[in-house]
Amino acid sequence: MLTRRDILKSLGISPTVLPFLSNLSSMAADANGAQETKRRLVIVFTPDGVVKENFWPRSQGLFSPDIPPTQHDALPSILTPFEFLKDQLLLIKGVDNQIRGDGDGHMRGMGCLLTGIELFPGNIQGGSHTPAGWASGKSIDQEIAEHLQKDITTTTRFHSLEFGVLVPNKADTWTRMVYAGPNKPLAPIDDPYQMFKKLYGKTKDRESLKSILDEVRGDLSKLANHLPSEDRQLLEEHTDMVRQFERELKKSEVDDAHPTPTLEEGIIEQNEQMPKISRMQTELLVSAFQADFTRVATLQFTNSVGQASMTWLGIQERQHTLSHKPNSDTDAQEKLTKINAWYASEIAHLAQRLAETPEPGGSGSMLDHTTILWTNELGEGNSHSHKDIPWAFIGSGLGFKGGRMVDAGGVPHNRLLLSIAHGMGLTNLSQFGNPDFCNDGPIQGLS
Repeated sequence: MLTRRDILKSLGISPTVLPFLSNLSSMAADANGAQETKRRLVIVFTPDGVVKENFWPRSQGLFSPDIPPTQHDALPSILTPFEFLKDQLLLIKGVDNQIRGDGDGHMRGMGCLLTGIELFPGNIQGGSHTPAGWASGKSIDQEIAEHLQKDITTTTRFHSLEFGVLVPNKADTWTRMVYAGPNKPLAPIDDPYQMFKKLYGKTKDRESLKSILDEVRGDLSKLANHLPSEDRQLLEEHTDMVRQFERELKKSEVDDAHPTPTLEEGIIEQNEQMPKISRMQTELLVSAFQADFTRVATLQFTNSVGQASMTWLGIQERQHTLSHKPNSDTDAQEKLTKINAWYASEIAHLAQRLAETPEPGGSGSMLDHTTILWTNELGEGNSHSHKDIPWAFIGSGLGFKGGRMVDAGGVPHNRLLLSIAHGMGLTNLSQFGNPDFCNDGPIQGLS
């Protein structure tokens, strides 16, 4: 079987062009050239719960395509950025994190969110609860990624990619939601320069940014002469995206030239850059999916107990501080609603970028083959409730039916994790995390 490296060697072309070739059908690693339907998953995390009355629709199905538009209710205010995606939006209510054991509400919310299993005992103290350590099992995204890597038709250059946006530079249970296994947290990369280096293998620094295309331009041109027209176009689009992102990196260097203010200990540096970093990471994520570098990714905004101060929204208070205000504090509730609506707008932007990007080598858009899951470690911040954790799905990658809300009736979230795994092809998986919460299998009626 010829590999990409074998083909490049026969043409006298450097392996440094490999990052540009992952999604070209004529350079596929499998000899038979068979085409399979791609399914991708990206899990987006935002912290500290939501304002429930401004997140959940009043009734099920009121924005369903099966109901005449004249009978549709407007989306709740937090979800308004998804208006143009309404027919692809699936909300699942009544799914609770029922994992108990050591750790405070935020710790168990974060560490058990994607693992569905208890935290190990440990020495990390939080809140008024017992101390705890890392999660005692792997996360569902890693279970899915491992499954995909076992099949030559779905294996990718990267097992998975973990993106971050202003995740604190410290390792504790509040900052990690992805686990390769028990006691094996994976840190998200929240520096776009570092992620760019990971994807394209060229060392970058903020003082001297030299285009990676300078070194591979000749080989890419030589290779293009041996590609069919469709692959030549994909290669050109990919290199154009890299070139555009390099321009954005250079521009950000100029924009960041002013002195960085000194912040209080524990507060994330460069708070004001959060919107810019979010969009840069989005572009890298779309590029990675377009190039088929991976089919499983996570995007983590800050961390559990996230203390971003969204001054660009006119909000000076920190998010976690606001989330502890009582529901009767209308000012805090309004600000938290604006904060979560901003998160929704960033996720909607990611969905829009995928929707406007044609599926490489396939039909429809990339969003037709991708599902974005937006979730949280809490259902509500001030009560630290693990009930009605927000689960919002956008896109068609899992085959779930959008344009509606489903009330699951208070089931353990392990069952939803199983549903996600089945949607990504792991149909033989019968339990995940703590088996006591998997007895009834995946949630039915989502497809």
